[in-house]
Amino acid sequence: QVHVEESGGGVVQTGDSLRLSCTASGRSFSNYNMGWFRQAPGKGRKFVVGIGDNTYYADSLEGRFTVSRDNARNTVYLQLNSLKPEDTAVYYCAASLLTSQDYSMNYYYRGVYDYWGQGTQVTVSS
Repeated sequence: QVHVEESGGGVVQTGDSLRLSCTASGRSFSNYNMGWFRQAPGKGRKFVVGIGDNTYYADSLEGRFTVSRDNARNTVYLQLNSLKPEDTAVYYCAASLLTSQDYSMNYYYRGVYDYWGQGTQVTVSS
C-alpha cells in the first residue's frame, strides 16, 4: 500500500504562482510514475502532468506548469505559474506502478494510477 498526500493549495489572485507538493510512501518511490490531475467544480477529473523517466504535460497548460521530483524526499512538485481563474480546481496526485514504457503510452488515463491522494484545493480569484 502506498500513501499519497498533497499539500500547498490555497487562494491566490490571477497571475500569482503556487507550488504544490506530493509525497508518496514506500522504498521504491524512484520507480513510481507520478501524475497530477485536477477536477474543477461540476467537471470530471482531468490529466495535468505526469513524470516518470520523462515528463508529460496536458496541451492546454500553455507552458505555465512545471513538474519535478526529489526522490530523496519521496516528493513530487507541481509549480503553477501565471494562474488563471479557470485553473481553480482540486488538484490530485497519484502514483502509477506501470513500467516506464507502458506509462509513456498511458499517462493520461486515470485508470493506470494505483494510488491517489485526497486532493488539495487551488482557488484563483479574478
